Amino acid sequence: MNSILYNRDLSWLGFNDRVLQEAADNDVPLYERLKFLSIFSSNLDEFFRVRYPSVVALSNLDKKTIKKEHLLTKEDVIKKIHEFIKKQLEQFGAILNGELIPALKDANVQFYYNQSIDHRLKEEITELFLSQVLSFIQPVFLGMEKANNFLPENGKLYLIVTLHNTDKETISHVMVNIPSDKLNRFYVLEPLDGLEQVVFIDDLIRENLSIIFPGQVIQSVYSIKFNRDASLPAADEYNYRLLDKLEKMLGEREIGEATRLLYEKGMPGNLQMYLAQIFHIDPSDFFEGGRYHNLKDLFSFPGFDKTLYYAKQKPILYPQATANGDIFKLMLQKDILLHLPYHSYTPVLSFFNQAAVDVDVTEIYITLYRVAAESHIVNALISAAKNGKKVTAFIELKARFDEANNIKWSRVMKDAGIRLIYSQPTIKVHSKIALVTKRDGKNNVNYALLCTGNFNESTASFYTDHVLLTVDKKICRELQLLFIHLKKKRKSSPGKIEFKQLYVSQFNIIDEFEKHIDDEIKKAQKGLPALIRIKVNNLEESYMINLLYKASQAGVEVRLIVRSICCLIPGKEEMSENIIVKRIVDKFLEHTRLFIFGAGEDAVAIMGSSDLMTRNLRNRIEVCVPLKDEDCKQQIIDYFDLQWQDNTKATMLQPDMSQEKIVNDKMPVRSQQAQYNLLKEIAGHE
Repeated sequence: MNSILYNRDLSWLGFNDRVLQEAADNDVPLYERLKFLSIFSSNLDEFFRVRYPSVVALSNLDKKTIKKEHLLTKEDVIKKIHEFIKKQLEQFGAILNGELIPALKDANVQFYYNQSIDHRLKEEITELFLSQVLSFIQPVFLGMEKANNFLPENGKLYLIVTLHNTDKETISHVMVNIPSDKLNRFYVLEPLDGLEQVVFIDDLIRENLSIIFPGQVIQSVYSIKFNRDASLPAADEYNYRLLDKLEKMLGEREIGEATRLLYEKGMPGNLQMYLAQIFHIDPSDFFEGGRYHNLKDLFSFPGFDKTLYYAKQKPILYPQATANGDIFKLMLQKDILLHLPYHSYTPVLSFFNQAAVDVDVTEIYITLYRVAAESHIVNALISAAKNGKKVTAFIELKARFDEANNIKWSRVMKDAGIRLIYSQPTIKVHSKIALVTKRDGKNNVNYALLCTGNFNESTASFYTDHVLLTVDKKICRELQLLFIHLKKKRKSSPGKIEFKQLYVSQFNIIDEFEKHIDDEIKKAQKGLPALIRIKVNNLEESYMINLLYKASQAGVEVRLIVRSICCLIPGKEEMSENIIVKRIVDKFLEHTRLFIFGAGEDAVAIMGSSDLMTRNLRNRIEVCVPLKDEDCKQQIIDYFDLQWQDNTKATMLQPDMSQEKIVNDKMPVRSQQAQYNLLKEIAGHE
């Protein structure tokens, strides 16, 4: 089928556009709007570190391949990306300068942004600079022999200062670091005229450059930042040496090839060309920005008024009997399905914490992808090992941007006696599964935990995810088989393990999804109700997209909630007219992966770790599980349907891939708040 796919990078930038929409929304609390600007900035940084190098690499493919894969040409892609980002940055500046900074002043906060700092603060600023900042300043005079080995670090902030030495009549350019990674980005000064005073560390340095360069004339000052390629080369080994190799690679990542130089507006062309020559950067990778970069730091903007944030919601303890202290007993009674972050993470922590000390627990298996910096779960595994239990942890060292944290924990776990298994160099283990074996008299009982998100108590407070706790014997047995397979560290052999309860990538996940789609097509062909409901973070895999196009053409109604990348084009005549795609961006990061096939009581509801991307379906180990328990299955269906009704924080993708807010005269539905209220009501009736 020769179907059309939308460019994944432009789609991703479209998602970031949706984030920007939240920052522009007057109904969002002021400080939350600042956070959305922060998220936008952080996302854009990651784009230039991870995706932009791939865009350049793809552009080098021959025209025949580009046409076959429905790719845009190099000129089209780069031009569209630059246009998209330029427009977004202009909107970013308009929101911050035109709306949020005046709103902060109305809230009694004077935030100095592109403006002169009140002269009455001069003495305090100089004192702060001398006592707290100056010791971190490391000027580098460009063009001098000592600067030959100087390489600006990825994501770090610098000032490029041009000095005029009047005695020698010479011009020199100096890179001055802004140590925002080691110190605060924002400083709160003494209040003036009833207003809190907040300044950037950048301006603390600008205001005191004469102290750094006494006796010299400062001709110009511009801020700059470099983004560097963050991809890591695949290691050719997966034994213990991988850990050391990755540590070395992490250092190399920070000095990878520059993918963007962001410079302050107004920097003259001759200075830009000088920097391009000194740092060997293509001028096409120069991007104009504002006076301040790394505005992801707005996430840590000083807070003075709690009413300017979203109201906090206390997570719901479910099942409430968890408070009695025996999660395993509860699991024996019934499958438990948690909806995070609305439900408390306590049952998950209890699962591992109780396993660590329960004398009848003999074995614990777990896959770890992204763990918290101070992980209670990993500490429970360490305690379990020290308490004489056999603990096996499959830790993914190649989890992008979490490699260092995972390496740290792997060393600690190994020292505690935990058996560690690392993935093959070309395959990531992205599944979120755990298995506990416990003695019950002469028999063993297995307790399984399967998630759509990571075992991470930090992200569990602001990511939406689902957690299934079950003692289903068939599911537990297949998890055992998968862990045995992972321990062998061999390439997947689909013929050797036959999964029936689980959908596992590298084995049966594509085949199972295809069967369900075909079933709905057959229903539609018979004139029966046919419905597919899917919620994922990303939809990019061409084979799955073509199957959904095929379903649409057969008359199947396809409802998709896709948070970020969506390469499927909805609403196209004779291709996808029966497909609707929505995107939800709100207080919590939408992270769940759900697949529901069927319209009535026979509907199949599936949850798991896999997105519909090539990497998930073909190059990783992912695990999805159909929900057998009727109550759990109905919860998932109701969960999706409530999100589908969202007409407050949802947008709908159009055939041209723009996104429009859903405007109608129905009762406003904000699904995240509605989910919390509903789950709270259900818990109250336990």
